[in-house]
Amino acid sequence: MATVYYTASSLDGFIVDDHDSLDWLTSRDIDQNGPFNYDEFIATIGAVVMGSATYEWIVRNHPGDWMYDQPSWVMTRRPHIIDQRHDVQTFAGEAAELHPTLVSAAAGKDVWVVGGGDIAGQFVSAGLIDEMIVSYAPCSLGTGSPVLPVRSEWTLVDSAVNRAFACARWRSVTSGPERRSAE
Repeated sequence: MATVYYTASSLDGFIVDDHDSLDWLTSRDIDQNGPFNYDEFIATIGAVVMGSATYEWIVRNHPGDWMYDQPSWVMTRRPHIIDQRHDVQTFAGEAAELHPTLVSAAAGKDVWVVGGGDIAGQFVSAGLIDEMIVSYAPCSLGTGSPVLPVRSEWTLVDSAVNRAFACARWRSVTSGPERRSAE
């Protein structure tokens, strides 16, 4: 079991542009069965957590039924933003407080920190992200929401090319069961 931040990034380290658009990402060619593909990744996931900006982006861009079968949380102080049709819980505390609940709900599978760098930054700062998987698109955005807005150290453990994307799996130098058991 691991807590994984799985995302995409521009070459200059942004998730969304300054207009909250992912057009720069969704217009790129990717092999849905290639390295680091979504279907293989999501099969390993037992619970998901995201921030309110990611949740609101999903609602705007994928209306209707909730897109995840896994137990889902949105970290927000605005529980009213949740669509009644979505089986989603809200949490208004610190990442470290929520993490044991996520691990329990994942039932032996991985926890996915979805989307935004701010939420990922909270989990990284608490030493709770074990791996970061990033698919880098061949463009720069100049501004936007950063992939990770905190200082952290990572070790590259795997990489591959998936059509237009350079994909990398990074392991945190300062998190994971090895570090936690040493504390």
